[in-house]
Amino acid sequence: MSYEQASHLAQTSGLVLLAVCFGLAVIYALWPGNKLKFDHAARSPLENGDDNG
Repeated sequence: MSYEQASHLAQTSGLVLLAVCFGLAVIYALWPGNKLKFDHAARSPLENGDDNG
């Protein structure tokens, strides 16, 4: 295996891995079971409570 072949293989596999991880992150964020968790996280900065600032 030459340097060019190894470089092409590494670049291609890295791109595929990045695309798969991005797809999994989008699926996780849009999964209906996570709606309450993300809604709570979105509201938490606006709620009165423990203000450490």
